Amino acid sequence: MPKDQPNLMPGAEGVGPDIYSHAIPTDEREWVPARNFPGDNLNVWIRPLMFNTVTGAGANLLRIRGSGVVSRHLHTGPVQGFVLKGSWRYLEHDWVAREGDYIYEPAGEVHTLVVDEGVEEMMTYFTALGTVMFVDDKDEVVGYEDIFKRKAMCRAHYREMGLDESYLDRITR
Repeated sequence: MPKDQPNLMPGAEGVGPDIYSHAIPTDEREWVPARNFPGDNLNVWIRPLMFNTVTGAGANLLRIRGSGVVSRHLHTGPVQGFVLKGSWRYLEHDWVAREGDYIYEPAGEVHTLVVDEGVEEMMTYFTALGTVMFVDDKDEVVGYEDIFKRKAMCRAHYREMGLDESYLDRITR
């Protein structure tokens, strides 16, 4: 096998090379404000790590400094998370996710992520498959975000900040 070709299983040609990057940025500008979320979320930020435009999957860090809320929503596919820093909870559950905890969310579960007062910073690594649908208190869809919308949001932010947009292309499959 040529050195410039990844070592892939037969039939896996065309999947693209591995993605390797430093997940937690040293440049604060690389944190993208989560403006697609409904409501006032000025302290909710994401760090994109992977966009899979074929499957609709994505990976990112979610960071909230101080208290904050990610509006009521559901995912069309499963979500997995691992808490790196701080703590958070869902209004709809009686548990608190703390540093070192793993979370699995089944597709279709409605929840509201909350970081309570007194938490200096929360950071969680999430992988998600599919679209996030924001819903009101009657479960009516009021907005959505898919991989394409998220990538466009990140690209606009990188452009505005004068950052190298090629990072976003390198993490896209």
